[in-house]
Amino acid sequence: MPRHVLDELSVHSAIRSQVAGWNASTVSEVQKAVAANDVVVVGMKHNPYPAQACKALEAVGQPFVYLEYGSYFSMWKPRTALKMWSGWPTFPMVFVKGTLVGGASELRALVASGELQRMLQAGASAA
Repeated sequence: MPRHVLDELSVHSAIRSQVAGWNASTVSEVQKAVAANDVVVVGMKHNPYPAQACKALEAVGQPFVYLEYGSYFSMWKPRTALKMWSGWPTFPMVFVKGTLVGGASELRALVASGELQRMLQAGASAA
């Protein structure tokens, strides 16, 4: 099933650059971190789920990069831009070898099934 994203031609030409540039620096920062690191966790303060994702990775000794964008009380625009870019509606956003794998519960399932390790090994053997 394809992800629903508004076609660029359905955005009026007068606002396309505004839509494309909205909090682009935050999206770019995450894209660069995802490209440069095996595991990236994107989170926010005062939300217990990013901490759970980090603890799950720490428990298996998996290094990761953590990027934090505000709290429930701040930086909602950059977080919204990340949600729009990724299509993932909540935090954390966990990326493994450039692939969005979901949030804390999805990450725990990958760890428990051994899939996380397989993803990391497959990426290492392809390099």
